[in-house]
Amino acid sequence: MEQTRINILKDFSNGAGELHRAAVTPGLLQRLTRPEGAVDAVLDTDTYNEIDDRYAIAYLVRSADRIHLQAVYAAPFLNEKCTGPKNGMELSYEEILRLFSLMGREDLNPLVIRGSEEYLPSEQQPVLSPAARDLAERAMHYTPEHPLYVIAIAAITNIASAILIQPEIIDRIVVIWLGGNAIHWPNNREFNLYQDIAAARVVFGCGAALVQLPCMGVVSAFRTSGPELEAHLRGKNRLCDYLIDVTEEQVTRKHGLATWSKPIWDVTAVGWLTGSFMQDVLIHSPIPEYDDRYSFDATRYLIRYVYEIDRDALFGDLFEKLTQ
Repeated sequence: MEQTRINILKDFSNGAGELHRAAVTPGLLQRLTRPEGAVDAVLDTDTYNEIDDRYAIAYLVRSADRIHLQAVYAAPFLNEKCTGPKNGMELSYEEILRLFSLMGREDLNPLVIRGSEEYLPSEQQPVLSPAARDLAERAMHYTPEHPLYVIAIAAITNIASAILIQPEIIDRIVVIWLGGNAIHWPNNREFNLYQDIAAARVVFGCGAALVQLPCMGVVSAFRTSGPELEAHLRGKNRLCDYLIDVTEEQVTRKHGLATWSKPIWDVTAVGWLTGSFMQDVLIHSPIPEYDDRYSFDATRYLIRYVYEIDRDALFGDLFEKLTQ
């Protein structure tokens, strides 16, 4: 199965000949290369939606040697935990502040910015919000040689809106998005993607450097269990106890099983910057369609596609930093 998956990726990434080279815009390959040193980054997160956002925020803050956090954007979401995208965004905004308090990092509170209250009405029309405006303005202070990294672990509304507001940022950012499913997966109905397909189509089609971490079929393997969390995190600090308690409460409420494992999805988007934890490949940017499928065009520009995660090494780094 693994070899079949790699062969599929090679078919998409290497079969285009002259079209493959034509899809490489100046500086794009450099921006798609994982940086070796520290970088500036912003985080876009629907923190109240699932526990994995909390782990990702804590991991990012504790990885200050590699990631210099510039802003945190609250993203919209809609499920049984909120009354609508606006309420989901507001709950996420409050949860980000709660996490900073648990870490004793209230000094980071000024970095938290409210995001969109709705999804894109079309692929041409941004949703104006403080977060979208901040990214549109902030990214202009960076260059193609020294871009701003945008770690996105939610519906990608805020980022797509910033691109539509200020298209010049396309060559000044690198978007690392946990969204969509693997290209070999039977469907592409994934939470971060299907909430705002228009926004995903903007980001996948605009030419910005994009690193995709697909959910089902790739990041779904980044799983942990109750006993593992208890062994590594329980009693280490207030943050760790909070993360375990919320994780166990959410899993028990949703599944009601005594034996369980759960993907901690969003940590992987941060992990692409913190170390050599992943295998990836360059492919032509797939097209997220409105029917929960991808379509493909070998004339499109290149993105970096993650297809394998070193689960043990990344969890080891996560646990070490959370317990600091």
